[in-house]
Amino acid sequence: MSILKKLLFVSFSLLLSTQGFSEEKKEGPDISKLSEALGHMIGKNLLDMGVNLDIAQVVKGLKDSSQGKVPPLNENECVAAISTAQEEVFKDKAKTNLQAAETFLKKNSEEKGIVTLEEGKIQYKIETEGSGALVAAHGTPLVKYTGKFLDGKVFGSSKEEEDISLDELIPGLKTGLIGMKEGEKRTLYIHPDLGYGTAGMLPPNSLLCFEVEVVKAQTETTKAEATITTKSSGEETSRENEVTSTEKATGNLR
Repeated sequence: MSILKKLLFVSFSLLLSTQGFSEEKKEGPDISKLSEALGHMIGKNLLDMGVNLDIAQVVKGLKDSSQGKVPPLNENECVAAISTAQEEVFKDKAKTNLQAAETFLKKNSEEKGIVTLEEGKIQYKIETEGSGALVAAHGTPLVKYTGKFLDGKVFGSSKEEEDISLDELIPGLKTGLIGMKEGEKRTLYIHPDLGYGTAGMLPPNSLLCFEVEVVKAQTETTKAEATITTKSSGEETSRENEVTSTEKATGNLR
């Protein structure tokens, strides 16, 4: 169900409910509070649309609709208009965020302790030195992390230590983790091009900041799986050699 349809469904269902309540006895719900609560529900849905609407006109539309007046746009036209407005907001936000990310990375590159892995794209700062094994390019380290936007707002974090496959990460985070030592803590700064860009549920072209700690460079589970795989491959090779030798021997007898 589209946002508009959901909004209309919630709004008018509750409006019909309030009409029914108004006909009931006095001990029914407080219509004043219920009406105000309904306004909050509608307002929240309007905010979720991400479009800067004229609230006064929204209120006028509610009043006109309750009086049976004809709307300035039919439902299909309204949905199309909202979609167009959302696309414009998205493009503007993407452009603004990209400019902010590039400005930050340029200035941040001059800060003390900042290491650049890829010019204008990936930077990091070591917060705590490590001394253990290194994270390999295709490894599965055990880590703790917190992901933040440029304004410091947290968008994700590990509730506990997590093993993550580097091959499944966004490019910037993968590059930033490679070579980290066990016990090391880094703050990574990732350009949108190597982050989520304009895809996903995050604000488009957001610069990503990850505070990461490597607990183990490689998880024991992965090591065990690798050992089993290697052993299994070796056994298969051995069996193949035995079969080949048998075939050769049989062939010589023919």
